[in-house]
Amino acid sequence: MRALHPVLLAVTDRIEARSQHLRGAYLRRLEAMRQRPQAAQRMGCANVAHAFAALPADERLRVVSQRAPNLGVVTAYNDMLSAHRPYEGFPALIRQAARAAGATVQVAGGVPAMCDGVTQGQPGMELSLFSRDTIAMGTAIALSHDVFDGALLLGICDKIVPGLLIGALHFGHLPCVFVPAGPMSSGLSNEAKAKVREQAAQGLVGRAELLAAEQAAYHGEGTCTFYGTANSNQMLLEAMGLHVPGAAFIHPHAPLREALTREAVSTVLAQAARGGCIGHQVDARCIVNAMVALLATGGSTNHLIHWVAVARAAGLLINWSDFEALSAVVPLLARVYPNGAADVNQFQAAGGPAFVIRELLEAGLMHADVATVTGQGLAAYTELPQPGPQGQVLRVPVDTHSGDEQVLRPVSTPFSDTGGLKLLTGNLGRAVIKVSAVPADRHRIEAPARVFDSQEALQAAFQAGALSGDFVAVVRFQGPRANGMPELHKLTPPLAVLQGRGQRVALVTDGRMSGASGKVPAAIHVCPEALGGGPLAKVRDGDLIRLDADTGTLQVLVPEAVWASRDAAPRDAALGEDAAHGWGRELFAGLREQVLPAEEGACTWVPRPQAG
Repeated sequence: MRALHPVLLAVTDRIEARSQHLRGAYLRRLEAMRQRPQAAQRMGCANVAHAFAALPADERLRVVSQRAPNLGVVTAYNDMLSAHRPYEGFPALIRQAARAAGATVQVAGGVPAMCDGVTQGQPGMELSLFSRDTIAMGTAIALSHDVFDGALLLGICDKIVPGLLIGALHFGHLPCVFVPAGPMSSGLSNEAKAKVREQAAQGLVGRAELLAAEQAAYHGEGTCTFYGTANSNQMLLEAMGLHVPGAAFIHPHAPLREALTREAVSTVLAQAARGGCIGHQVDARCIVNAMVALLATGGSTNHLIHWVAVARAAGLLINWSDFEALSAVVPLLARVYPNGAADVNQFQAAGGPAFVIRELLEAGLMHADVATVTGQGLAAYTELPQPGPQGQVLRVPVDTHSGDEQVLRPVSTPFSDTGGLKLLTGNLGRAVIKVSAVPADRHRIEAPARVFDSQEALQAAFQAGALSGDFVAVVRFQGPRANGMPELHKLTPPLAVLQGRGQRVALVTDGRMSGASGKVPAAIHVCPEALGGGPLAKVRDGDLIRLDADTGTLQVLVPEAVWASRDAAPRDAALGEDAAHGWGRELFAGLREQVLPAEEGACTWVPRPQAG
């Protein structure tokens, strides 16, 4: 194993120095919580009676008199999400495993979990980003009963894992293990699905053909199989040591899935016995490992927002410059759709997270000596789980060779020498671009702006045949303060069609594209956002825009005097009214006013700096 890469060390040191005050205060609060007596001994009798009234008598005796450990389960179960449908039966299985180990279990609470696939392009998508902090608050409410010696967190998808993790880190004195449920089996290939979507955008196929393709792709229980935010979550949890090793991508109905869930129970109990806790575990090294794993696998750009918020919950301050510095030295080891043709089942078959982590550790690009739920350091996550006798889990080292070099490669022969993420700066603000799937000849676009205040307006222009020639689509007023920063997936097919026709096109937006950003260059998360005084509000149709991913430039080429004198355009009043009313959006008005910029994690629970 090589010495740690100097850039990895430098970024880690920079985060630790920047976070010294905040992290120190966090750890002091954590230690104060850890020093208290067990719940049943420190609480009043009425509190204790209420807490355990619903337990069977023998379990009440166990937890109160015998001081047996009591585990809390926070679940994001619903059967709207295919990925979360398997969780229905998990509490019973967890209770059974805990009882066999002499412990008790209570489902502490449920948290909301929305399916972004359902809400794409719909008004509900404007609640999506804020659902993360709602989930964090729900997690805190569940754990606020304060009678738990450890927690099991049941969640997989986009905002759910970051929300559960943020909530759990506010109870950092507890040992916590995340319990995944696995991906659905492979259906229609992602390439075939994308092709039908582009055909539908051009009117070449109708609704019946498009619906048949979509249902063939999304067809059963488990996580959607493309490498978007949900599956990136699972990769990052493996790299942080918050799963039992190798749990991420085992099918929901594989025999091994039940064994891994039982192992999660014994793991959190062992962690509690040795005094482990999630607040100590998620330190700067752990966060850097997650960032490296994201870059090495071409994961979702949403995590440039979510993991900033996760780090903040642990008293750590990270930013996009940290991501860019790491991206310059972390090689791209995986090609999974939308950065390739494979799905996550093929990624797992080729070696999966274990192969990636092994390669990065050996190259000195990950911290090995971190605390994990196993207590064995990150090397334990380079092994693959296998079914053992009597429901046990056995592990074997991942193969030294990739099972498919079209999907997964070693550090010695990567798909790219860098992680494919670039920070863009200039007179339009700060933005990020993922270029891992963008053709090299499209990394630099200089073209006139076409300005839209909604994704629907751009789609309408496409349908009307009004998007001819080269252009940079500026889609603004899509930031967290404006309308909750919805994902703009519906723009991918029309822009891909135009690029396929030979037009040079790009997207610049203060909105999100998530793991669905692909072959069209997209400068996303532009900060400051248009509604918050950002320069996107000053762009006009025809302004020449330069997007250069190679030099990290995002500029409007307007004479400085003209640019300085230009007023910001107001958001269309109707769009503002839409963002404020209907579909429950009124309930999130306070969050829109309070939210921090995207580069600061779009947090709604951190006080905004006061003017003056």
